Amino acid sequence: MDEPTVKRFNAFEMAQKQFDAVADKLQLDEGMRELLRWPLREYHFQIPVRMDDGTVKVFKGFRVQHNDARGPAKGGIRFHPQETVDTVRALATWMTWKCSVVDIPLGGGKGGVICDPHNLSATEQERICRGWVRQIVRNVGPVQDVPAPDVMTNPQHMVWILDEYERITGGRYPGMITGKPVEVGGSLGRTEATGFGVIFTVREALKRMNIPIAGIRASIQGFGNVAQYASILLTQLGGKVLAVACWDNHDNCSYTFRKLDGVDPHFLLSITDRFGTIDKEKAKAAGYEVLDAGAWIEQEAEVLIPAALENQVTGDNAGRIKPTVKLMAEGANGPTTPEADAVLKKRGIFVIPDFLCNAGGVTCSYFEQVQCNANFFWPKDEVLKRLDEKMTSAFHAVADLAQQSGEYMRDAAYMIAIQRVASACRLRGWA
Repeated sequence: MDEPTVKRFNAFEMAQKQFDAVADKLQLDEGMRELLRWPLREYHFQIPVRMDDGTVKVFKGFRVQHNDARGPAKGGIRFHPQETVDTVRALATWMTWKCSVVDIPLGGGKGGVICDPHNLSATEQERICRGWVRQIVRNVGPVQDVPAPDVMTNPQHMVWILDEYERITGGRYPGMITGKPVEVGGSLGRTEATGFGVIFTVREALKRMNIPIAGIRASIQGFGNVAQYASILLTQLGGKVLAVACWDNHDNCSYTFRKLDGVDPHFLLSITDRFGTIDKEKAKAAGYEVLDAGAWIEQEAEVLIPAALENQVTGDNAGRIKPTVKLMAEGANGPTTPEADAVLKKRGIFVIPDFLCNAGGVTCSYFEQVQCNANFFWPKDEVLKRLDEKMTSAFHAVADLAQQSGEYMRDAAYMIAIQRVASACRLRGWA
């Protein structure tokens, strides 16, 4: 099946548009607006890599540090063939607001390499990781900028980056990067953190809406790490996932897998490859319907969870959302365009905005950084308990402001986050 034609938006322009709307509400002065609309610093560089066949290929790399007034920059490194600096700028900006809204002492950063890991051997990917560090080593580290995994990067990539950083700097700095395997300073609970955090906020939102989570129906876009663990926890809490959509690396398009009596996330995991591609034939044999890419948004569910890439809920497809939908939880970064937001507002669909909803990952990354720097590690139950407390507290702070002020949830979250960052900038004398 072909991917549906969807109008694409510049992610950074969208991030700035969202900021501008809230800056008006907060009546920020022009100096502060200019400071927070743009990254403090950016690094663009070439990464020459000797490929397995002996040839040299040059990859384009980025690191963007949006704001570090509240603490070291924090944000993932993504490998993607369509990566752009504007996408990285937007994600770095959203990381600033994400760390702020959950009130952890970090700023926002993001990195990327234009490459396709599907077409690279493990040794070629290792050389890209080590080459990325060599180009940026002076500008990242435990007290400057702490990277983490993102789209198509994983804990092994983080270890290669850490190892190269420590080779160059001549010390042991496990807190310079997060998302590592437990054996080399990773945190227990990190794998589940983002997906579990999504469902912690869904649980709290449903409570405020007087809707029991037991029996709730959800449809999810994506079946990577976030969607997998969101599916698992929602099912454990008595909910039902009707459908998941995922990218098929073999057919170079997406499909939606539906089972009206509820998907089994553990079964789907057992037939999913490391890039999140579900085996269609095995799914069909188990009774799953295989539908087109956009079918996930058309399901008769109470909850929609876009947990893939940005710009997936648009003015073109938001009208296909069923009347049963009461809640959208943005597990992905920037999945909803401003045009789609207008549709959701008009229909009264409760939205948990991305930088609050999916902040479980960065919150647990912060926990990992704290544990590494202290050289003292917590049991998994303690990590998840602290995560639940952080996500629950942050959600209710935003929901309370939205209720008291009549603001849209996204705007309320931005108001809290931007005020905190602006205050830190003022105290430092930056604006």
